[in-house]
Amino acid sequence: MLRIHFTGDDLARVRMATKPDVLWETILSFHRLRERRRAVMFGEWRAETRARLNGETSLLSALVPPRGYFPDFLTPPQSNSGLESGLEAIRATAPERLHSELTLASAGRASGRAGARAAASGRAGRSGGPTGLAGLAEGHPEALDRLVSMIRGYHRAAIVPYWPHIQARVEADRAVRGRALLDGGAAELLGALPPVLRWRAPVLEADYPVDRELHLDGRGLLLQPSFFCRGTPVVLRDASLPPVLVYPAAHTPDPAFGEAATSLGPSLGKLVGHTRSAVLQAIRYGCTTSELARRAGVSLASASQHAAVLREAGLVLTLRHGNAVLHTLTPLGAALLRGGAPAEATG
Repeated sequence: MLRIHFTGDDLARVRMATKPDVLWETILSFHRLRERRRAVMFGEWRAETRARLNGETSLLSALVPPRGYFPDFLTPPQSNSGLESGLEAIRATAPERLHSELTLASAGRASGRAGARAAASGRAGRSGGPTGLAGLAEGHPEALDRLVSMIRGYHRAAIVPYWPHIQARVEADRAVRGRALLDGGAAELLGALPPVLRWRAPVLEADYPVDRELHLDGRGLLLQPSFFCRGTPVVLRDASLPPVLVYPAAHTPDPAFGEAATSLGPSLGKLVGHTRSAVLQAIRYGCTTSELARRAGVSLASASQHAAVLREAGLVLTLRHGNAVLHTLTPLGAALLRGGAPAEATG
């Protein structure tokens, strides 16, 4: 069980991440790559990513197991500014911290406890040189360079081709949570998080592989929705680090990358006329179907139909929000309004 303890000051300092975190998505996707579950959701992505990978990932495999603990230094807060900022922060990790977190990870593997987050996968024997786990634990620059290069290559294969879709899902989730925050403040936001999280003021609870008590002590909490976080949320092991809660962004039951992400597709031919352009403009900042009808000056049934066509074209995402649904633009939809191209996966 994970229990996050809030004070009044912490509630005032709850905040939502402004976008997906490029390193959290990269590292958590490595969990998804090697699990056998969720074949419908991630099966095609796994096949495409494995086919695209053409470099060694043994050191990354040793640090990030299919499930469980991985060192905190792999997801520094600097990665919110982009991949290269995050990788430079990894490269600059103090040797003492590397040694401490890798020792903790090795201990978790050795204990064999159910749900422990082991940071080695039985390949440590092949990773014991100056560029392997032993070299990494001692802070050798060669080992850090190798790790950074490996993460960059994996990110290029597993994340870059899918970034517009990842970004769209996270943005849609943020729109839902933002509504809750505006409607009732931080307490309403915490209560509106996915069902894996339970707000029982002043404690936020979640099922967790190990027992954790996280006291925020006035530091607040960063809420980070994640496309590749599935099942349980994730917090940093080191309670002295800035608190962040990574939780699963809302998904539909469809395949994770089943919608158009990089092209408008055959449905573009339906996107003609002033009315549908007005509908797309009305969805720019997120809205329910009734709000869409009012903003665009159409009937409720017409608003729902227009939203469905835009969704089929890969321009709109629709998520349930309480008894209503919330429509938001995908990066492709936003790019169409701007007359440009969707953003690339630079974080």
